[in-house]
Amino acid sequence: MRRRVPGSIALRGSALRRGQPMFGSSSLRRCRALLSRSTLFRRCSGSRCCTMRSGSALLGSRTVFSCGPLCRGCTGACGCALRCCGALRGHGAIGPAMSDLQRAAQEALFCQTILAKSGDNVLLETLRGAAPVTWAHYPPGDVFDPDSGAQWYYHCHDASPHAAEHGHFHCFIRPQGKTGPIHHLVGVGVDAYGRLVRLFTVNHWVVGDDWADAATTTPLLERFDVHMARPSYLVNRWLTAVLSLYQAEIAQLIAQRDACLDRHQPPEGIATREDRSLEVTSELMVDLAARAKALGV
Repeated sequence: MRRRVPGSIALRGSALRRGQPMFGSSSLRRCRALLSRSTLFRRCSGSRCCTMRSGSALLGSRTVFSCGPLCRGCTGACGCALRCCGALRGHGAIGPAMSDLQRAAQEALFCQTILAKSGDNVLLETLRGAAPVTWAHYPPGDVFDPDSGAQWYYHCHDASPHAAEHGHFHCFIRPQGKTGPIHHLVGVGVDAYGRLVRLFTVNHWVVGDDWADAATTTPLLERFDVHMARPSYLVNRWLTAVLSLYQAEIAQLIAQRDACLDRHQPPEGIATREDRSLEVTSELMVDLAARAKALGV
C-alpha cells in the first residue's frame, strides 16, 4: 500500500522504515538529502544532512521528502543540492529554480486557492463564523508561535460588504519569547472578501508595543514565520507568505514611519508617539494577484 506525504511523491513501501534509502542509490549519491519546506515542514536547519526543525519524525538522515507547492527549500548550509521547489519526479529530479519572492507569492496564492475551494477566504477562516465586533481581537488571545516569536491578531473597522478595507491583521514579533518585549511590524489590510489591499505602519499609541526604531525592527521581519494549526494553518501560512513577499516594501514603510514621526509636530505637552491625531504613519496599497503575475507565478 502506498502512502503519500505533502507534495504528491509516494514513498515506496520499504522506504517508510527508518533509515531506509528511497528512489535508489544513484539518486542518493547525487544528493545526500532532499528536504522540502512543504505545508508541514520548516526550512532546513543546516545541521547534519537536512535534519528538520519541525515534523514529528525523521525517517533517517538520508530520507528524501517531496517538494510541495509551499516549499521554500533547503538553505544549503548542509550541502544539499535542493534550492527550491517545482516537483520531484522520477528518481528525485529537481525542478526549475524559483526565487524567494516567487515562492512567497506561490504560497500565498496556494493558501487562497485551497480556502476558495470550500467557499472560504482568509477573513472568513479567521472569524470562524463570529459576527465581527469593531476593535475586538480575532482569534481571542491572539496567535503566537513560540518557535519564531511571531504573533498576530485581526480586528475589524468596517464590516460593511462594500468597505474598501474590512479590517486588518496586526503582525508582531516577540524576539525573546512570549513574556519578552513585543514589536509591531506591519498592518495587513483586507477587504470584506479577504483580499489583500494595504500594508501600513502605525504610531506607537495605536498598538502599545515596546517601541523600537527602524534599525531594530527591520531585521525582525524575516523572523515572522507562523506554523500553528489554529485558528487556521492556511491563514498562518498566508500571512507568513505576505510578509515574506513584501519584506522589502515593509522595511521601507518602517523607515517612512520613523521619518513621519521625526517630522510630526504634536500639540504642546503631548509626545509625538502618544498624539492621537497621528495614527497611520505610512501605507502602501497592494495587489497580490498583480504582484504574483509580475513575478511570473
